[in-house]
Amino acid sequence: MQEKGTISIHTENIFPIIKKFLYSDNEIFLRELVSNAVDATQKIKRLASLGQYKGELGDLRVEVAFDKEKKTITISDNGIGMTADEIKKYINQIAFSGATEFMEKFKEAKDANEIIGRFGLGFYSAFMVADKVEIQTLSYQEGAEPAYWVCDGSTEFEIGEGELEERGTEITLHINSESEEFLDKYKLQSILDKYCKFLPVPIKFGTNEQEEEDGVDEEGKPKYKTVEVDNIINETNPIWTKQPNELKDEDYLSFYKELYPYSEDPLFWIHLNVDYPFNLTGVLYFPKVKNDFDFQRNKIKLFSRQVFITDEVKDIVPEFLMLLHGVIDSPDIPLNVSRSFLQADSNVKKINSYITKKVADKLAEIFKADRKGYEEKWADIGLFVKYGFVSEEKFYDKAKDFVLLTNTNNENFTLNEYKEKVEPLQTDKDGQLIYLYTNDATKQHSFIESANNKGYDVLLMNSPIDNHFIGHLEQKLEKTSLKRVDADVADKLIKKDDAPEHVLTEEQSTKVKEIFNKAISKPAYRVELESLSPEELPVTVTQDEFMRRMKDMAAMGGGMGFYGNMPDNYKVIVNGNHKLVSRILEADTEEAQAQLAKQAFDLALLSQGLLTGADLTEFVKRSVSLI
Repeated sequence: MQEKGTISIHTENIFPIIKKFLYSDNEIFLRELVSNAVDATQKIKRLASLGQYKGELGDLRVEVAFDKEKKTITISDNGIGMTADEIKKYINQIAFSGATEFMEKFKEAKDANEIIGRFGLGFYSAFMVADKVEIQTLSYQEGAEPAYWVCDGSTEFEIGEGELEERGTEITLHINSESEEFLDKYKLQSILDKYCKFLPVPIKFGTNEQEEEDGVDEEGKPKYKTVEVDNIINETNPIWTKQPNELKDEDYLSFYKELYPYSEDPLFWIHLNVDYPFNLTGVLYFPKVKNDFDFQRNKIKLFSRQVFITDEVKDIVPEFLMLLHGVIDSPDIPLNVSRSFLQADSNVKKINSYITKKVADKLAEIFKADRKGYEEKWADIGLFVKYGFVSEEKFYDKAKDFVLLTNTNNENFTLNEYKEKVEPLQTDKDGQLIYLYTNDATKQHSFIESANNKGYDVLLMNSPIDNHFIGHLEQKLEKTSLKRVDADVADKLIKKDDAPEHVLTEEQSTKVKEIFNKAISKPAYRVELESLSPEELPVTVTQDEFMRRMKDMAAMGGGMGFYGNMPDNYKVIVNGNHKLVSRILEADTEEAQAQLAKQAFDLALLSQGLLTGADLTEFVKRSVSLI
């Protein structure tokens, strides 16, 4: 029987569009064809288990081969095969999926959804790299005749008698001149490794040489010979397809090394396994997150029935969980015809919420079971937890019980614990609770020491997310504000009723301000005279908390660009009660007064890391002259 016909589509213009533009990356032709072959193989296995197929199954596998001289790539399987009528139905009618009818026929069968394949558009991805495609196939049905189909990439096809003698399908691609890069062993191996590494049916791609013991020599030592063995490129039962109670820690760590060969061991992991109201399996690992904002995203791999789809999972996984590594597999995640882009729908939203809950529950479990171990991991997971805390309300609801605040003594507190610790001393005269923090304990050491001398505690907030974390804490915590320890002198950061009295007269105060303004002579620095404890520094340089915070966010790209363009302005706080101020007033000459004032100001700049260049050189020379 020989027959010619036209592929059933509405317009001849659509076929070249499908060939060239349906898929964003032409290498996925191999994924589609191998996936179809796997589907066909699983179907015959399923039919046999249902008693619908009585024959021998044989060694069920898919094979990929190529011939560089003939410029062909062949994908073959020993699955259900097709009759000539089924070729017309599944291959020639693009819009029809063979899986639809198969699912309808066996809809009562348990897990039938797992063996749904797609012929249709997936098959036509072959024409992205081939200018001719041939199918040789023999159906599993009793009495079926082998069939043959060929198409040159136009809407014309031929169908006739085939040559296969055993059940299955063989698809041969005649590679076009623009795609000869795929006629390469290493190129094909890399594509198979990327997309097919965990398919549930063995995939053979050529052979490998292997040493095999071959008896012993005259001295009784073993002899070896080199043999050819099948190169099976995939692990058919990856750990996410198993139950957690079947696995040990070594299994999870080994799989992690397989996914990320050059990474440090993860801190811990979560095994996902849910079948209602959607199907989802997977393993998510918590890596050691470096304390910078250059997050390594796209480390979670999305699979559908063990076929790799993408590592762009931002629609499924909340933004803050993009820091995790691992695998998610779900047949319920909707994909477009290319299987490459997620479509937002209710299932995706449910999966997103489920993963958020599982991660929060895991962290809460670790915190309660092993507080010490959790604190030891905090340096690595703190950035991640804070990111979720500020960006995902559902995560915040749980994370508020296990997010930690770390102070400059490296002590960790929950939010409630820290409130109890500092409330007695760090509540100001208006009833506002003040949390002090530093983003650079070394640079701001003098300010921290000043706060500690008053019995105040100082938090360490030096991660990239902390600007946002601080703002979020102020929103969530009642009557609480956070101030950077160098934003003002300690007495002004937490205002009390018992402020020290002025020792200077009004005339002296005016004179001191004049001396400092003249000595500094910089418009960006505004001099203010304060009545502080004599133990405080004579001069302190600070920057307004609000303005500095806005500029920090602008520097991180936080949408505060207006503030980022504004010039830096500082407040010069002169402690009118310090003995150095009295010495300045008592100096014999204006020059001596200016020199002492400038020295005190430069010391304040130096403590903030603001004294540089020529000003620093001048300070050093002046210091030598004053010794």
